[in-house]
Amino acid sequence: MPMSRAPLALLLAATACSGQSQQSNAAALTANDSSAPVASAAPTPTAPPVTTLPDDAPDATVKNVAATTGRANTTETAPPFAMTTLGQFEDPFAIAMLPDGAALITEKAGKIKLRKADGAISQITGAPKVEFDNQGGLLDIELAPDFATSKLVYISYSEPRPGGSSLALARGLFTGTALANVQVLWRAGADGVGGQFGANIAFAPDGKSLFLSSGERQRFTPAQDPEQAIGKIVHLTLDGQAAPGNPMASAGGVRAQTWSSGHRNPYGLAFAADGKLWEVEMGPKGGDELNLILPGKNYGWPIVSNGDNYSGKPIPDHPSRPDLEAPKLWWNPSISPGGMIFYTGAMFPEFRGNLFIGALGGEALIRVTLSGDTAKVATQYKIGERVRDVAQAPDGAIWLLEDSGKLVRLAKK
Repeated sequence: MPMSRAPLALLLAATACSGQSQQSNAAALTANDSSAPVASAAPTPTAPPVTTLPDDAPDATVKNVAATTGRANTTETAPPFAMTTLGQFEDPFAIAMLPDGAALITEKAGKIKLRKADGAISQITGAPKVEFDNQGGLLDIELAPDFATSKLVYISYSEPRPGGSSLALARGLFTGTALANVQVLWRAGADGVGGQFGANIAFAPDGKSLFLSSGERQRFTPAQDPEQAIGKIVHLTLDGQAAPGNPMASAGGVRAQTWSSGHRNPYGLAFAADGKLWEVEMGPKGGDELNLILPGKNYGWPIVSNGDNYSGKPIPDHPSRPDLEAPKLWWNPSISPGGMIFYTGAMFPEFRGNLFIGALGGEALIRVTLSGDTAKVATQYKIGERVRDVAQAPDGAIWLLEDSGKLVRLAKK
């Protein structure tokens, strides 16, 4: 997505990014994806039945957790924005802002739409076939760091596979009317049915590598299995290989790709100006988390959580396992977080350096202030609709993508 998600002028201090340059000759991309690496060579597990309660269902149950530090304030205020509807879409998931003020919008059923700066909406051809279900389909979309010259676009999606579906990462050439020469760069493996894909893409601040979140697909234990790419954040070169300098780079396979583990369903991934990587993920019944993502750290799922299972079975709280990385903020009741940006725009200078998090169940936009490794909810703006994704436009306006299908612009009143 836009530069507001990953400021490219700064180096990620803890990351040794790939020195391998991205192909500038887009014609070298091939539509034949048979050689795309599969992240997991482990036997495909049998996925348990998907819970009948959707992962992002609103929840009013408050767990009596031992943890108190980091619990987020959920006091709501009226939004101080002028709100304008810019278009209507069908089951949308993500926004990628183009430099001219246009935007690419993914629809989960498998379509990419172009919302032009003049308001016209058209369909972009060439999107790959997807496995569309409750939480799977065509998911994130991001412009390559060198998009101005390469015109390359990255997408994540649930790819139909012989054993069900898998999270996949692909890249294609944006021609203005089509996504051409689409090439699959990476697959999570562990094919199966249903579940949470996560699937957020964030480019490293130096533009030489990318981070991809991979949900655990409601299978629980694979998030702790180092041989499976689900329940992880992976760090890859721009061509989809394990990035040099990863915590287990010499181990090969999934281990070499893994940046962090123990994640449930990551729905937002953004770099701050200081090069720190922040992630927001859905907990189970309560316990949504904002995490500072550090190399090699284990974030605890499903061993610990500040929420409980939908069945009512309790989960030990984070303080019970200080060896596992705890969230910087957590929510109970759930807000069901969606997309997230780090704001750098000119329209709201008072908000520069803040995170903005969309809330699905919470039907809100949440502003979080950062200070080094700490985070604090500053304001929760009541939107009244499930906010699926957030983007920063070139003029500094904030765009929201709602589950109802509306694309909304937030500007100064």
